[in-house]
Amino acid sequence: MAITYLKRSPKTSSTDDNKTTGIVQDLLKNIETTKEQGCIDLTRKFDKYYGDIIVSKDKIEEIKKTLDQKTKDDIQFSFERVRKFAEAQLKNYGQDFEIELSDGLYAGQKLVPVNTAGCYIPGGRYAHIASAVMSVTTAKVAGVKNIIACSPPKESIGAHPTIVYTADLCGADIILNLGGVPAIAAMTNGLFKNPPADIIVGPGNQFVAEAKRILYGKVGIDLFAGPTEIGIIADAKADPEIVAVDLVGQAEHGYNSPCWLYTTSKELAEKVMKRVPELIAELPEVPRTSAEAAWRDYGEVILCDTDEEILKISDEYAPEHLEVQTENLKWFHERLTNYGSLFVGEETTVAYGDKCSGTNHILPTKGAGKYTGGLFVGKFIKTLSFQRMTKQSTKLVGTAAARISRYEGMEAHARTGDVRLRKYGFSN
Repeated sequence: MAITYLKRSPKTSSTDDNKTTGIVQDLLKNIETTKEQGCIDLTRKFDKYYGDIIVSKDKIEEIKKTLDQKTKDDIQFSFERVRKFAEAQLKNYGQDFEIELSDGLYAGQKLVPVNTAGCYIPGGRYAHIASAVMSVTTAKVAGVKNIIACSPPKESIGAHPTIVYTADLCGADIILNLGGVPAIAAMTNGLFKNPPADIIVGPGNQFVAEAKRILYGKVGIDLFAGPTEIGIIADAKADPEIVAVDLVGQAEHGYNSPCWLYTTSKELAEKVMKRVPELIAELPEVPRTSAEAAWRDYGEVILCDTDEEILKISDEYAPEHLEVQTENLKWFHERLTNYGSLFVGEETTVAYGDKCSGTNHILPTKGAGKYTGGLFVGKFIKTLSFQRMTKQSTKLVGTAAARISRYEGMEAHARTGDVRLRKYGFSN
């Protein structure tokens, strides 16, 4: 049977996006400079509100006393079920489940991989073999049906042969000789007779990152990525040579790759600052040029009095890669919360994770470690919720939903409960 549209919408949910984007960009730019007062002024302009911005504890208590009990009961009803479902999701994280939230009301989740993933594999300055492994392998294990890999071509060669071999080995279904913005656009829009990607993953230069940011929404992305970063926590017992070598190991990525050292030892800091330029000078021309600029313009050495201060500053920076080279490794491991990937002890290093130790090297940068981790199988899997109910359960759920909808002023929502209550023989 052919698919027939009996009614087709003249607009889509994206019809007004361009107009909205301009308005929001102007407002955000304004608030960057005007800060709190800008928020206050705009609230007065758009909402006609001249009161306090922060809701006081006294105001909250006043609301508790004045709100009618039936309203509070209905909100409590909603809260209890949402909380119970969230607790079940936490308990069953990463797997399908179903739970009875109250008599006759069942809810659950189902994990479904996306249909098509686009994997961007950098190949400009360096042949990023490991990036092919990290992105394509993870998508394959997640169960993605269609995996499209893109990598920048070299003149009269195409994508780097080792990248092509790696992407094929790891499970790419299609490999395209495309890099930069064209690659991201091609995967997003389903060009070259491929299905459009549901998600695009993989590191890239600033143009790749910006293309992903602009297209986010039309296509899913792994994360908003910037230049690669390293943070190292070290104390007086750390080996300054290893610390310096590890900083340089990340600086060679590019002219704008931040390298941060947090330490309680001034002696170690001075040795590292002396050694880093010496190590950079010994590199071949391409990595030397990158590392010199990165260390000069983005390198930082931060001296702290205590481990607690180091912990605070490290979590503020939320480095993409974070090494801990201290006596009290366990103390830091238990307390650090913001980073992309953690390397505990001098025996491990960022390069191990970048290339072959097993953890994924597609990680959050620019402070994004405060709200997300790196690429993992879950990025390719949708967590889909569902619910089903008996007719009897409508007596409680339907009446509460209808009343809450009317409190909110959403009459049409309320009537979807009313119609079922009437049909099943209940009164509201």
